[in-house]
Parts: sequence; C-alpha cells; structure tokens
Amino acid sequence: MSTIADRRNLTAATVINRNMLTKPLDSSHLRITIDPASLGFSDTSELLQQPLSWIGQERAEAAVRFGLGMMQPDYHLFVLGEAGSGRSSLLQQAMTAAAADRPAPPDLCYLYNFITPEKPLALHLPAGQGRLLRQALLQLAKSLPSEITQCLSGQDFKIKSDRLEKKFRTETSQAYKKLDKFAESLHVTIHREDEQILFTLLDEKGEILTAENLLKLPKARRVEIEQAEQALREAIAVYFEAFQRVEKEKDAALAALQRRIVQPLLNLALQKILAELQKLVHEERLNTFFEQVKADILDNLALFETGDIDEEKRQTELERIFSRYQINLVVDNADLPGAPVIIEDNPSVYALFGSIDYQFENGKLKTDFMRIRAGSLLKAHGGFLMLHVDDLLTDGSLWVKLRRFLRSKRLQIEEPGSAWASNAPVFLEPEAVDVNVKIILVGSREEYYDLQEIDPEFMRRFRVKVDFAGSFIASMETYHASAVFVAHACDAAKLPHFSAAAVARLLEESHREVEDQKRQSAIFARTEMLLLESAALCHARHGRCVEVADISAALQARNLRHNYPDLRLQEAIVEGEIAIALQGEAAGQLNALTQIDLGDHSFGTAVRLTARTFAGEDGVLNIAREVDMSGPIHDKGMLILQNYLTGLFTHLAPLALSASIVFEQEYTGIEGDSASCAEFYALLSALAELPLKQSIAVTGALNQYGEVLPVGGINDKIEGYFKLCEKTGLTGEQGVLIPYQNRQHLMLDQKVIAAVEKGLFAIYTMEHVMQGLELLTGLPSGSSESAQINGYSSDTILGHAQKTLLIFRRACQSTQHPRTEHRRLPSRADR
Repeated sequence: MSTIADRRNLTAATVINRNMLTKPLDSSHLRITIDPASLGFSDTSELLQQPLSWIGQERAEAAVRFGLGMMQPDYHLFVLGEAGSGRSSLLQQAMTAAAADRPAPPDLCYLYNFITPEKPLALHLPAGQGRLLRQALLQLAKSLPSEITQCLSGQDFKIKSDRLEKKFRTETSQAYKKLDKFAESLHVTIHREDEQILFTLLDEKGEILTAENLLKLPKARRVEIEQAEQALREAIAVYFEAFQRVEKEKDAALAALQRRIVQPLLNLALQKILAELQKLVHEERLNTFFEQVKADILDNLALFETGDIDEEKRQTELERIFSRYQINLVVDNADLPGAPVIIEDNPSVYALFGSIDYQFENGKLKTDFMRIRAGSLLKAHGGFLMLHVDDLLTDGSLWVKLRRFLRSKRLQIEEPGSAWASNAPVFLEPEAVDVNVKIILVGSREEYYDLQEIDPEFMRRFRVKVDFAGSFIASMETYHASAVFVAHACDAAKLPHFSAAAVARLLEESHREVEDQKRQSAIFARTEMLLLESAALCHARHGRCVEVADISAALQARNLRHNYPDLRLQEAIVEGEIAIALQGEAAGQLNALTQIDLGDHSFGTAVRLTARTFAGEDGVLNIAREVDMSGPIHDKGMLILQNYLTGLFTHLAPLALSASIVFEQEYTGIEGDSASCAEFYALLSALAELPLKQSIAVTGALNQYGEVLPVGGINDKIEGYFKLCEKTGLTGEQGVLIPYQNRQHLMLDQKVIAAVEKGLFAIYTMEHVMQGLELLTGLPSGSSESAQINGYSSDTILGHAQKTLLIFRRACQSTQHPRTEHRRLPSRADR
C-alpha cells in the first residue's frame, strides 16, 4: 500500500516528466532492420522441403483442431478475421487433413416408390457400392428383356404351353360336342363362326325348315319348336360361360407358367447383383426394392412376347417399365479417400439443398425420381462444408432454410417453387434424410458480433469461435515460417525464388503494414501480392533470384499507380493554393498532421490549424462541428481539450473566454482525435499571444490530464510532411512532434532516415502535452501542481495565458458583459 509520501514523490516525478525537454529520436529508432544473415538461408529454394505452418495463428489453429475433432452436434465453426489472413486456405488444409482420418461416408441413392410413386425412397449404401449397383441395374435393363423374351419363346416353355393349350382345347371341344348333341336331339344343326354359334332348324325328314314351312306347321308344333329354340339358346349361353371360364383358366395357367419359367431367371439376375456388392451388409430396403422389381416384371410379362403387338409401342413401354428399376445416385463417394470437403462459393438454395429438375415432353412439364439433384449439404454428409457469411446474407430464404436445417439436422429436397413448376402434373416429395455435416462459416468480426445479437439461435449452433489475428508478435521463428511461406508461394506460382535479403525486405514491409516494430502483419495476401509484383520485375530483368531492388521497385511502381491524389495535394501546397507555412513562427497557428485513406491508397499531409481567443463566456467553439463537418470522435477530443484547458486554470474559474478553432481549407470533413494536441497548442498560443514554430508539425491525442496518447497512420503522416519539406527544401529546422507511445510504430522510409541522420529533419516525441509546448515555443510551460492553485509564473507560457485570461475577465466585468448563449447552426439531421 502506498503512503502519502509515496504519492507526493510520484507527483513530483510527474512534474519532472512534464517539464523534461523533448529530444529528437535517433535514426536507429525510426525503423526495424532485419539482418539477412540471421535468417539462415541464401534463398528460399532451400526451404521447400519444410512444411507450411499457421504463422502467428496458434490460437486459431488450436480452435480449429478442437472444432473439427468435436463429433457432437452444434459444434460448427465460425471463422472470423480479416480477408487475406489465410482463413479460407488454412481451414481448407485443416479440413482436408481431418477428412483423411475419417472413413468415406455412404453413397445416397433415390429409388422408385412402387406404392407411392410421387414419394421416392432414399437408400444409403457403402461408399462405392452405389456406382456398382447403378451399373448393374443399367446392364440388367439392357440384357433382361431379351433374356425373358428368349425364355418365353424357348422349347421348354413351348412344350408346356402346348400341353396346356391342348388340355384346354379338349375341355372346350367336349363342351361343344355336348352342345352339338343337345342340338341334334332338338332337330337343330349348329356351327361356330368367330365368337358366335349359328343354328338351323330341321324338319322330321332332316331337311332345313324354312320360315314358309314353319308357318304351315300346326300351332302346337310351332310352340314345341319355339320351346326347343329357347332351350338351345340357354344351352349355348351355358356353353359360352363354360368356354370363357376355360379361357380364363387357360390364360391364368399360361401366366403362371410364364412366371414359373421367368422367376428363376429373375432370381438369378438379382442374386448376381447382390453378389457383386460384396461390401453391402444386409439392407432391408434394397431387398424389398428387388422383390418389388421382380413382382413388377412378372406382372408385365405380356410386354416381353413378340407377336401381333406394335413393336415400337412395345419397346417404348418396356423402356418406361425398366426406368423404374434404375437408381438415382445423387451422392457418389466412390472416389473419396476419406470424408468429403466441400467449398461452396455459390450457395444458392438449389446449390446447398438440392433441386428437382423438370423438362418439357410433348408440350407437358414432366419429372421423375431420376431428376432429383443433391446439393452441397448432402454431398458433404459425414464431412465438412465451408460457406461465407456474406454469401448467405444476400438471400433471406436461404438463411431461413439453413436455420431450419441446423435445428432439425434433416434435409428435404423440395420442388423449385417457381411458377412454371407449380403447373407440373406431378409433384415429387423425396424422402427426407438425416445429414451429419460440420459447417465452417467464414465471416468478419462485425458479422460475427452482429449475428450474435440479431440471430442468437443460429449462432448457438456455431459454438467454436476461430479468431484469426490481424497481426502477431514477431520472432525468429515467425521470420523463418514467413520465409517458408514465400518459398512455397514461389514454387506454386512457378516464380523465381527470393534471396535472403529480399525476404528480409518483405518481412520489414510486413512490420510496416501493421505499423509496429514488434509485430508482423498476419494478412499474407498483401505479402503474396508484393511477392508476385516483385517476381514480375525480376523476370523482366532476367534475374535468377528476386532481390531487394526488385521489391523496392515494385513498391515504387505500386505507389505510382495509386498516388495521384497525394501528388496533386502536394502540388497545391507547394504552389500556394493551400496555405501551409513550413518555416517561421506564428501565434495561434500550427500544422497538424492528418492521414487520408482512400481505400486503395493512404497518405499523410499537413493541415493548417488556427485559433482565435477573445473576451467572452462562450468557451471554445469548434467551427467544423457547427457546420456538421466533424465526426463524433473529433468532437469528443475537442471536449476533452476544453476540459483540460479549464482544469489548468481552475484558480481563475469561471473563465472569461470565447475562442474558435478550425482546420483551414478543409472541405471534406474531419474525424479522429489525433489533432487534439495541435488544437491545444494553437489555442494556448493564441491565448498567450506566443508564436509557435511552423516548421514542426504535430500529431497526438490528448486525455483530460494532458497525457499524450498514440495515434494511427503515424508513418504516412511523417512521410507526407517530410515530402512537403523536401519539395520546398530541407532547412534542418523542420520535423514532427509525435506521441512517445508511437515510437515502436515507426517504420519510416529510408529517405526520411537519411535526412534524420544528416540533421535535416527531426522526429520528436512527447509523453505529456506540456513537453511539446516547450519545444514549439522555446519557453518553459510553467506547469506544476502548486501553480494550478496559486497561479503561474509570468515568464512561462501558462503565465502569459493566465495574464490574458485576467485581462478578459476584467474586460467582461467592466462592461458587465452578459453571457450570450451561442446559437449553434442546425445540423443536417435537424434540417
């Protein structure tokens, strides 16, 4: 526990730090330099035998291994990080490695449903067996019709069928003889013509009884003849009933004979197919399907008989019948060495969940079970499927279907749902199947946390978070791993290899990308881009290895392609269109450093910052905010500045101060708090009426205690200001003032370092805002804890400001100046 004396000592030390003069940085602090000899190779071709690693992504690698190995449901992976960090390629490698240790999942087929044709049945078979079964059934469809036809026209069937025919002919002949005998007893002759029996009446002499003679007969005789005729008609009807019964029995017997003759052939053919599927365990659904195939063929044996039937029509009908006996192999895993790895780059509803095709035939829309198509989810069953979040979010219906699938873990291939499909005469409803797939979802950090809030149910299915870092701590191990990456990239693209010095330069550029001497960029896509461009220049000069000069030339060429806005702005400043003073002194005026980021190119420049102070009670007016040209972070920085300024002069509170501050000739808007220090210096300079050095540009954020905070884009800012000074001529007085905490972020261009070494340019750092104030004015700040209570010495900067504030107070009191409420202009939102 600290004592009061300890706290006093700490306060004294703080005061000493505030009043410590800032010194320029030595050139050795301006950039990290990597010694090529420390890398341990002459060029990257020596590293090809070494494996690629997850450079700087150990946490992500551990999460991936855990997630891919977790077999429980709802442990899908959400991979988040910046594009270009190797998320997709590294995950694909990990999935491939994990898949190799898993067995190939079963094939998936759809079968014709003989009971409900519109609901095809799903059948899982061991990997590779689906292809064998499909080929066997195709061969069956080619050979079986001719075999059955041959069997039905064979000698054995002919003998047995002739025997049956003879038996039934005998029965019908006996029935006819019986009818003929009965007719003879009635003095009637009969004979058959086609499917009818004609009879003729006879007289006692056995001659034909004509109608004329019939009328001459006595009435009693005519009645007898009519009764005989009626009896004969009844006997003929009985005969035809018996004949039809015999014909039916004959047809049934012949059909039974056909089935007995053909069934052994069918049994043998289907048993042969089962014998070929050696890995197939007992599959009840397949056995049932084969039984239904046999029954269907036996029920349609008439189609196999050649005769008076139209041959073309018979063949068409046979093809229709045998199409039922095929299988639709929607997922074929025969060639997989392990579990499937699917990368879906176009995840539409059809691509993910499958579809049912339709086609026009004779002006009608038709489909059947053979037109069912599997999607990526079915193909990835038993393995891994990678998707990108932004692809899914573009289609609301796709997102809803995916949520339902993750909840049920069952997949139902549905009709397309379009207008033309709704007019189809047949609707298919394939049997839903269980799907076990590990989904790897790739997205940004923003998408991850947005989904956590918007759709928590969906995110509960993704319990493994794989967070790819944007940068990592540099070490000799990471340098070596990065060199191995360069070696493999060169080999994959058939590029010349990189010398050790060139690799060292690439590594330095990796530090520059993240603006940190201790960290490397994890966005290897940028490294690969520079690698390709450097190799192209090496190839153009017919070099054997890529050297440092090639990398420098590639960087210069890239900069030249993108830096027109930068050059145009520099020209405007040099030509005086934009007022920037690079030498001399001025009160209430200072050059602030800013970074302009255009997306494809970022650069730094200087902006003139001016401040005015006068008697009043309105406080500090931020002109940019008044016209809606400043962002919330900049406004926050201004409020912090105002509170810190008020705190410096609490012994004079309330302050009689009105002030305004603005970035001159700035028309596009301001955001960020990195100009807080410069704004403070300009404001205090105007208040104290003390000039500031215009040759030193300033960047740095400020907290309420005057401590200087680090800022971004530090290298662009310094180099941008250096280029301006270089164009107008380096005098040795020019430099920049930056936060002390930004020292480790310096990765400056060699031109800047050379100028620093020659004393033509300086880079100063500050831990507290008062240190910079003394550098810019050449006077002591006068800051101390006691002075904030009792007042500042008159020969210090704060003493001059204090004097002005007292003058302002007396001016306000003497005129009894009422506080005027400042009326802020309406914002865009208000308007």
